[in-house]
Amino acid sequence: MERKFDVGASVALPALTTIAGVDRVGTPSDQNLDAVYFDTATLALAARGITLRRRTGGKDAGWHLKLPVAAGERREINEPLNKDPDCVPARLKDLVLAHTRNQELVAVAHLTTRRTAIPLIAADGTVLAEFSDDRVESRILLEPVDKAAWREWEIELIDGHRKLLEAADVVLARAGHLPAELPSKLARALGARYPAGTGPAPEPPRTGDASAVLLWYMNAQVEALKTHDPGVREGAPDAVHQLRVAARRMRSVLVSFRKLTDKGTTQFLRGELKWLAGAVGAARDLEVMRTHLNDLISAERPDLISGPVKQHIDDQLGAAHEAALAEGLAAMTGDRYFRLLDALDDFLAYPPLGGPADKKAPGTIARLVNADRKRLRRAVKGLKEIPDDASPDAALHEVRKSAKRLRYAAEAALPIFRKRASRLARTAEEIQTILGDHQDSVVIREKLQSLAAESGEGGNANAFTYGRLHALEQLRGAEARKRFFRVWRKSPPKPLH
Repeated sequence: MERKFDVGASVALPALTTIAGVDRVGTPSDQNLDAVYFDTATLALAARGITLRRRTGGKDAGWHLKLPVAAGERREINEPLNKDPDCVPARLKDLVLAHTRNQELVAVAHLTTRRTAIPLIAADGTVLAEFSDDRVESRILLEPVDKAAWREWEIELIDGHRKLLEAADVVLARAGHLPAELPSKLARALGARYPAGTGPAPEPPRTGDASAVLLWYMNAQVEALKTHDPGVREGAPDAVHQLRVAARRMRSVLVSFRKLTDKGTTQFLRGELKWLAGAVGAARDLEVMRTHLNDLISAERPDLISGPVKQHIDDQLGAAHEAALAEGLAAMTGDRYFRLLDALDDFLAYPPLGGPADKKAPGTIARLVNADRKRLRRAVKGLKEIPDDASPDAALHEVRKSAKRLRYAAEAALPIFRKRASRLARTAEEIQTILGDHQDSVVIREKLQSLAAESGEGGNANAFTYGRLHALEQLRGAEARKRFFRVWRKSPPKPLH
């Protein structure tokens, strides 16, 4: 987390100890920094507020990738210097593939900085932040070549709280210095060529066109997909789940609001989003299943565990998880994934609208959401038609999918219907969650049967425990069914109007 301030060449340094929390300053150190910034020829990274550079000199020489997290806050990922100064490390290349896709990364700017760095220290000796007085010279390496020079101040947190930056804003504002308008040195060097940021789409007006609701929701999910892409590649907790949810949300609302768009375009997107969610999510499903089964085994009394079941489950599901993980990452480095991202960008830039897309949102969106509600009610009604000797599992799964579609459609309607849409989304989510437990039990029971059949020489020893685990899952499924019917009778989803 940092702040930048544009200042004149002859301006005196501020009294840094007047910043709240700063007791004293440390010994200044002079550094000469040399940095080459990399991007595509179209500045795809700069358009996202991302910087990628190779820096020499100073205490943090190496490759630096900075991904925006929030205003004034970025996540920095470092790699050591390599022999070829023009070869971006593979790890950093992978982390920006959602934006660069098949474009080459090239050197776009060369910056040299004469820096005076001053530690800002608390009374207990904690180094709260570092104040840098930078004199920068830049040379743009794209045609036409440009040069520039300027001075700026930078305060970057080390072990201090963000309130220190707010206090610094106050002190420097009193002296006539406001935070820099541009987010980085690269942005300052590029000047007019620095691309305008994408930013979040504004909420659609309550009396606007119906198309604005769909485009707002799609924009938010495309951004979520791109945001979580690096986390999937790095194995960050929950990143796969969040990326898959974004894909599923988009696919779902494209179905719910299909009357607002061109059929051919949305069919393609829906098919590709389904492929992506499946390719990336398979590994997570296996990991969740393995964790759940291990928890079940751990909760059992030792005398009820017969045979090396836990080891067998870990071996089989662990190997399948690793294979699925590799397949998912391979899918995210291929042309098919990049074509999907291109198609999503095109959908937002040039929306293929049709039908009642230009009608007022309240009436149009309500009708579309309520159509999903009716679909859910039909699915629930169909449960009564299942013969007593037939399994309801498939029909309950259809109810779950209908509830999920209704939930996402209601989420998209939030800017228009506020509390009413929020209540509907929560009701649908509760049904989805309950029947998700039921469907998980169905899938796990099928997996337990296949694991038991594959248990080889230890099969006889494992059989009792596999059977017991299967019974526990069967009980979980039955309890989920009962819970669903209780919830449905008590509070079925109400229509939007």
